[in-house]
Amino acid sequence: MKKQTYDLEERLLQYSVRIIKIVEQLSNTKAGNHVAGQLLRSGTSPYPNHGEAQAAESPKDFVHKLSISLKELRESQRWLKLIQHVPLINKAELLNTDLEETEELIKIFVASIRTAKKNKK
Repeated sequence: MKKQTYDLEERLLQYSVRIIKIVEQLSNTKAGNHVAGQLLRSGTSPYPNHGEAQAAESPKDFVHKLSISLKELRESQRWLKLIQHVPLINKAELLNTDLEETEELIKIFVASIRTAKKNKK
């Protein structure tokens, strides 16, 4: 039995891919375009910011970069909820899986930041 490896980088890449696919489904209206731009920015940001954290120059810089990813994930969570509640896409209930993944990623980043701060002391 092959042991499954946990790869946050790959998970964030797949999250970005899903965000792009959601954005592409949004209607070409004022609201759709506004939300699309905001979600595209916040939802694809955690992936490169995680890479920046891996190249951090100090423990403080590492925590800062992880915190940016966390902030962007929380913002994305709000945009996804808004899309679902308006709704701005067909079959908005399909976003439940994306909201669950967002929540899991938020928990991972909260725990990572907590651990990094504790190890810094």
